[in-house]
Amino acid sequence: MDLDQLILQLLETHPIADQTDLLERLSVEGHELTQSTLSRRLKRLGVQKVQGRYRRVEGSAQILPDITITEAPPNLLVLRTAPGFAQALGLSLDADPIPGQVGTLAGDDTVFVAVLPERLADVKAHLARVAAGR
Repeated sequence: MDLDQLILQLLETHPIADQTDLLERLSVEGHELTQSTLSRRLKRLGVQKVQGRYRRVEGSAQILPDITITEAPPNLLVLRTAPGFAQALGLSLDADPIPGQVGTLAGDDTVFVAVLPERLADVKAHLARVAAGR
């Protein structure tokens, strides 16, 4: 059984409330990981802490926060979201940029989207449609 399958199996069969417990269980199974490596694997597997225990959360089951979009002419859009979501939002925008989008800068709850000035309205409209369709 590969490591990812083992992690998911342990989470299914044991009420694991912290990563230290999971690291110990993995060690017993012969897998030595650092906490940061485990944390990255959990994120990649879609595992989150829900009601005090780690579980795999399907993408469609995740509740995404509202996004507001404000123009800051001549070439900037400001996207506001819930705390902790801005970096993921910025990464997703960078992974699939639309024409006119130059780049993003993300904090905790704010993403600045640099846009070619002549494309500001188009990019804003596109982002508004995407945000509404989540």
